[in-house]
Amino acid sequence: MKYLRPESAGVLAMAVVTAFVLVTAGPVSAQNAHSCLDASVPPSVEENRLGFTLPDNADPSVPQSRTFAQQLIEGGGFQDFAPALTRDLCRTPSLKAATALVRQRGERLWKDAVRRAQHQDRGNGDLPYSDDRPLYWTRLQSTAALRQWTPRFPLSGTQRTELITAFDRASRGMFDIDLPSGKGVKRVIISGFDPYTLDGGKAGTAPGSVGNNIRHGNPSGATALALDGTTYRTKNGKIARIEAYTLPVSYPEFQRGYLEDTVGPFMRPGPKQVDASITVSQAGGAVFNLEQWNGRYHGVSLGNDNFRPCAAVDGVPQLAVNNNGCNATVVDRWGGPGQFSLTDPPQWTSATLPIAEMIGANTGASIPRPPGDTWPDPSVAFGVVWHTNYTEFPDCASTARVTRNNPPPTEYPPPTAPVPPSPGSCAYSGGGGNYLSNESAYRNTLLRDRLGLDIPAGHIHTPDMQHFETDFNPSDATFDAWRLAIVGQARNLIHAVADTA
Repeated sequence: MKYLRPESAGVLAMAVVTAFVLVTAGPVSAQNAHSCLDASVPPSVEENRLGFTLPDNADPSVPQSRTFAQQLIEGGGFQDFAPALTRDLCRTPSLKAATALVRQRGERLWKDAVRRAQHQDRGNGDLPYSDDRPLYWTRLQSTAALRQWTPRFPLSGTQRTELITAFDRASRGMFDIDLPSGKGVKRVIISGFDPYTLDGGKAGTAPGSVGNNIRHGNPSGATALALDGTTYRTKNGKIARIEAYTLPVSYPEFQRGYLEDTVGPFMRPGPKQVDASITVSQAGGAVFNLEQWNGRYHGVSLGNDNFRPCAAVDGVPQLAVNNNGCNATVVDRWGGPGQFSLTDPPQWTSATLPIAEMIGANTGASIPRPPGDTWPDPSVAFGVVWHTNYTEFPDCASTARVTRNNPPPTEYPPPTAPVPPSPGSCAYSGGGGNYLSNESAYRNTLLRDRLGLDIPAGHIHTPDMQHFETDFNPSDATFDAWRLAIVGQARNLIHAVADTA
């Protein structure tokens, strides 16, 4: 498998951004935009992938004519977004103006992506409207420009980071949540995730090309875009309003409070207090898993930024008593504590989703089965299972682990009641593992508990979406069919929650 050297890929990623500006911004604007970009500034790990290219599908010994990111950005109709942002940054006279600009443009990117996903804007790009990936790659192209930008005024490293963060959060819908007040409406918030595991995969022999994992999307992100701002009439006649946002696949943003800052304000008392909060992510197979127990342990797998806080040592898991980075912590503004404690926040949280109703709603019956669907019941698209397994350290000072309720039965109710985590145990993995999907579930349900709410809250793991007909084409009909099917059934499951909220 051949990859660009990191330093070469970084230069290429920056060249992609600069070339984009020069091609699309017009002669005068192009010169201005180019003059305020410093191509020597290295990109982030994620931005570095902007320069990556797949092999040609017909002849894998030669590269495709455009980078993968370029194809996705143009395929979503977003090719003018980063150049326009760069042009306006170059004209920005102050930090105050820059702060307003990046937030406004981030919100616009999110709204444009939502409109596209909901088929409200049919003229943009040639990728299927349901594709979540153009938003991800356009966001990265924009943050790369912010990182490269040399403003007219002094800008500290901290201030630049704050600008990038403001744009990032705005472009994830985190500032866009608009829940109505009143007793006649049900207020529902859902989350999705960015694409992930973008490195590796099948590779060709084309010089400098990368493996085909870069094509990955995320059905939870597609679900968030499809449902943001939508309404649903519940079985009791009330209107449910659904608001959505997406999360990054990297640990530092979680540790900084991305999720809490987004959802927490709507869990506090008030006329817009949320009635249900659901986190969603992708797992595997052809089944929706409704996760029951969420663990505090995290950091075994690399994030999109190639960072993990808790890698195994010689194949042996680390313990949080020795490496506090193995446990999620909460920022002070959401209850901390400021000093690490093994028991505060707790090692385990649990879901309060209406499991029986979600399974009984037969949410897959109306969804066409995608090609290659392996769920054994052909009358539905995908199964829905109460996922009750988890792995614990019975003794928090010993690396010995025990997995319980494994495998969870597929029938509901189960023949025997699941065993909850042992009192005094430490988490190793929840039912959703110990990656960032489990962390989103943990933080969301911890917020529910700390704020004393009695609402449906929990995590939905979707089937795996990464099914392609070809080795290297950016998209195809099978890939789109899986995304549409997963999003369709996820919508039905979220509606089932709204029916009981």
